[in-house]
Amino acid sequence: MSNEANAPHIEDIARVLGEDVDRDVIAHELDEYLNVYRVPLGTAKESIVKKHGGNPQALSASVFRKLSDLRPDESSVDLLVRVVSANPKTIEVDGKEKEIVYGILGDDTGTLQFTAWDSTRFPYQRGEVVRIVSAYTKGWNDSVQINLGDRAAVNREEDSSLPPPPTGAAAVVGGEVKVRDLRAGMRGLDITFRVLSVEARQVNVKGEEKTVWSGTLADETGKTEFSSWHDFELDSGDVVHLQGGYSRAWRGVPQLSFDSRDDLEKLEADVLPSLEELDVDSIVTIEDLERRGGAPSVAVQGIVIEVRDGSGLVFRCSECRRVVRKGTCSIHGQVESTPDMRVKGVVDDGTGSLSVIIGREITEDLLGKTLEACKALAQEAFDSEVIRDLLVDRLVARPVRVSGNVVSDDFGLMMIVRDVSDIHVDVKEEAAKILQELGVD
Repeated sequence: MSNEANAPHIEDIARVLGEDVDRDVIAHELDEYLNVYRVPLGTAKESIVKKHGGNPQALSASVFRKLSDLRPDESSVDLLVRVVSANPKTIEVDGKEKEIVYGILGDDTGTLQFTAWDSTRFPYQRGEVVRIVSAYTKGWNDSVQINLGDRAAVNREEDSSLPPPPTGAAAVVGGEVKVRDLRAGMRGLDITFRVLSVEARQVNVKGEEKTVWSGTLADETGKTEFSSWHDFELDSGDVVHLQGGYSRAWRGVPQLSFDSRDDLEKLEADVLPSLEELDVDSIVTIEDLERRGGAPSVAVQGIVIEVRDGSGLVFRCSECRRVVRKGTCSIHGQVESTPDMRVKGVVDDGTGSLSVIIGREITEDLLGKTLEACKALAQEAFDSEVIRDLLVDRLVARPVRVSGNVVSDDFGLMMIVRDVSDIHVDVKEEAAKILQELGVD
């Protein structure tokens, strides 16, 4: 740590010791403790204060690290944190049972998962503030985890003004959640869901073949996908209560993951609605999708406000399926191409707008024309844009219900549509509602 970085800690020590010890002496001793003896910052400050007859308890809490600043593989980390959750668990180590505690710790910058490898040294409960000395960190699944080993000391802080952890999408939040509340980065979850589908598949993880059980789950608020890195013998229709796990995002859509370290209990079937009731596309607003960052298997009701360029009859690279321009693929150059149909459009529901991608079969249904018929029309007109013009006439200003998976990227929300149906709007009724909202009799 540089002299500049040490400056606040030198001032903190000088404040406690008063004018009895020169700042140059403090600076030299602190540098020696940190860079020669490799003593943790908190221990170094306390040692200097003790050496000169001061009270270490008077030191500022600035010796403690913020959770947002922690990185994997750090040793001797000192923390002042609030217990968000703490769960006892029995594991097997070298053929022997061992009692540990795992859960979530938080400060005003966020929350992180922790494991106390001796349960007797962590008797603390949710809401308590604790001072931790000499913890260490590890990296797991792109996140930092706090470990309390034999060297760690944990003590309760009876009186602390430590703010609660932040909430919302930016925070790593633990606790009871519904499927629609899942956000990327959540850990230590308490969630009940029904398994809609599950299958085992082989994946390669850092050169090692592993089995993962993946599928779709749901509760009464929505659906999402999951991955289990342990065989919990899940079957379609099972109702499950999970304590632990974490959520990650794929193209903005939160997905749930869990493994053998998490607690999973199968519940009675009537705890949640039936599989048939849950395995439907729930109708959501685009505003809600923007807040959630996307969602699998949802439906949006709105008006088609645009059919974009690139819609209608297109030609794809026979190797990579990218759309080719003048017979040229951006990856493979001059290629043989195959014809296809699609719609690139925009749907607006009054709360926001959503890009939609509609594939060949639905596009043919919307037009009432096959791919071959559209090719013939384009050849007759010497212009493939004639098909896009037909789509504009058929779709723009049309009230529709679109269903599919909604993902997000740098360009916003996009639905990969798997079904389109018309909405029959009662114009008089809608007009009456608008007039009522405007206060017009």
